[in-house]
Amino acid sequence: MKSNLSLYALTEALRRLPGIGPKSAQRIAYHMLQHDREGARQLSVALSDAIEKVRHCERCNTFTEEMVCTMCTSPDREQSLLCVTETPADMLMIEQTLAYKGLYFILMGSLSPLDGIGPKEINLGKLIARATDGVVTEVVLATSFNNEGEATAHYISEMLKARGIRVSRLARGVPVGAELEYVDIGTIARALLDRQTT
Repeated sequence: MKSNLSLYALTEALRRLPGIGPKSAQRIAYHMLQHDREGARQLSVALSDAIEKVRHCERCNTFTEEMVCTMCTSPDREQSLLCVTETPADMLMIEQTLAYKGLYFILMGSLSPLDGIGPKEINLGKLIARATDGVVTEVVLATSFNNEGEATAHYISEMLKARGIRVSRLARGVPVGAELEYVDIGTIARALLDRQTT
């Protein structure tokens, strides 16, 4: 119906969000129009504002409104240590641990040849330039432990080692507080292989 084109367009736009199917998109659209038009206006303005102002940091590739983000310009960060993550959300998780004080490089994805995502799509050229700037002495690979993340970590590791850069990878193993009988066999096997001396 012509009279519902705007509602249809809103529903279709909401469906583009991860984890939102047709029913959820429709429910959100109806809720905002029926109960929270002011919230919908705020969302519209905030989204439009973010699209106009947010860019990628020239050094680490995360989201920022400046040319270089505040983390990259902070004198309190360890300049010789560079942590590579797939997304800004992964970077935030590492920051929340308060265990890492170095700098970051955000790939904005992982290698996935079947999906057409190669080295160029995840800014590997920019990462190599950053990691070989003469200041960085160690790169910590903090990609996911799925097939794409493992392939990405391996590819980056080989490229950096060939250039004389020390490369480390996040350890894998049994989660803190877990009981062994409930942990999957693959995780226990990896924990045994990555065991440390105490």
